[in-house]
Amino acid sequence: MEAGKGLQRTPARPRHAGRSPFPGHRSTGGSRPLRPSRNPRRGPSPPALSDGERAQALDVLHEERFWNASPYHVHAVLLDEGRYICSPRTMYRILSSAGEVKERRNHRSRSGYAKPELLATSPNEVWSWDITKLKGPIKWSYFYLYVIMDIFSRYVVGWMVAHREAATLARRLIEETCRKQDIRPWQLTVHADRGPSMKSKSVGQLMDALR
Repeated sequence: MEAGKGLQRTPARPRHAGRSPFPGHRSTGGSRPLRPSRNPRRGPSPPALSDGERAQALDVLHEERFWNASPYHVHAVLLDEGRYICSPRTMYRILSSAGEVKERRNHRSRSGYAKPELLATSPNEVWSWDITKLKGPIKWSYFYLYVIMDIFSRYVVGWMVAHREAATLARRLIEETCRKQDIRPWQLTVHADRGPSMKSKSVGQLMDALR
C-alpha cells in the first residue's frame, strides 16, 4: 500500500472558531437569547398642552377650594374625582408663566409694629431691675445679686446679695427701695425681663400696687 493512500486527513479547525469577537465573552457555539438593555429607551413624551388646555388648567387652579393648595395637592384631588388635566410639574410651569409661583396660603397681614420704649425725663420715673448669678468662693456655690437701677441717672437705687433666687426676696427689695426713694403710686414704671421671679404673682401684685 502506498503511503498516504486510504487515509483521510481531517481539516484543521481554525483557531478563531468558537471565540467571541468581544473580549471577556466566551461563545458557547449556539445561539443565545439577547438580554434586555439596561437602559431601555423611554417612550415618547406626551404632547404639549394647547392654549385652551392651559387656560382650563389655570381656571382649575384658580378655584376657591384650591387657593391654599399646592399643585401636587390639586393633582391628587382631581385624580380622586376621576379627572386628569396635567401633571403637577406642568401645573407649576403654567403658574410660573402666569407669574403666580409664590406662597398660595393666606397669611395674616402685620401692621406696623413699633418696639416699645421707656423714656425717663427725670429720676425715679423708670427703674430697671435684674438678678445676676455669681460664683462663690468654693466649687458649686453661688450667690444671687439683685440690682435696681434708675435708667435716667444710671444710679443703683437698691441692691441685695442672697443665697437663692426668690420672688419674695425680690418683692422685699423693691418695697424697701420704694420707701427709701419716697415713691408714690402712679409715679414709677418698673422694667424687667421675663425671668421666673419677674413674672411671679408676688412681684406682679406689687407692680399693680405701684400703678
